Amino acid sequence: MTYSDTELYKNLRVDCEKCFGLCCVALYFSKSEGFPTDKVAGKPCTNLQSNFRCSIHTNLRNQGLKGCTAYDCFGAGQKVAQITYNGCDWSKEKESSNQMFDVFLVMRQLHEMLWYLNQAISLKENISIHDKIRFMIEETDKLTYLNPDSLIELDIPSHQDKVNALLFETSEIVRNKVCFVKSKTKNIPRGLDCIGSDLRKIDLKGANLRGAFLIATNLRGVDLSKADLIGADLRDADLRGANLSECIFITQSQINTAKGDSNTKLPKSLNRPPYWLE
Repeated sequence: MTYSDTELYKNLRVDCEKCFGLCCVALYFSKSEGFPTDKVAGKPCTNLQSNFRCSIHTNLRNQGLKGCTAYDCFGAGQKVAQITYNGCDWSKEKESSNQMFDVFLVMRQLHEMLWYLNQAISLKENISIHDKIRFMIEETDKLTYLNPDSLIELDIPSHQDKVNALLFETSEIVRNKVCFVKSKTKNIPRGLDCIGSDLRKIDLKGANLRGAFLIATNLRGVDLSKADLIGADLRDADLRGANLSECIFITQSQINTAKGDSNTKLPKSLNRPPYWLE
């Protein structure tokens, strides 16, 4: 199925009220990824309460947990909690808790694929491959309703390859329709390792920034229309006044790690982080 903006928010966005704090238990935390201490996978975070709510949710960044504010499960948490396990939480089902955590990790990957595929089918430039994208959305969505054992047995890398092929094809079609002069990227470091670079004078409309290291880059006021940002690392990138309203393949978690303001233009499917206005 494809989603309207409203449905996209509802189905592929975090809804902690319907989850059991799965990301706070199933995942490992690392000091190098925006957490004050390391935490092993399968161990509940010390801030997770018995009602599965975070005791310091409103103060996460000040407590050194930027990783928590950046994380996005794409709605996988509530899908696993309410549909896969029909409302049975890991604290009451000790014998199946590890399985639930593994299923959550699989579901998160499937929901991330659905996010990108729905972005792809929302574009007009690639209408020639909409049927292929629609078929892949339906196939991926069906997988999210499998039982726990079947989900764990899925060959995720194989399915991901098929999805990535369509996303890459979409990127090529969309970006090729932008009058983008590749020679203008000559100042971008080889391998797109742009950590700490000032990119304000480079024309990045329609740029291929897939997987680029844009950590702490200065993108203030830059127009990123039709630029492909899938997998780009935007940690501490300065997006104040930048135009990302028409960039492709960007997620909420990427936005959450960057720095922006009220003048930053975002796609309709993304929310402006509250701490941007602090």
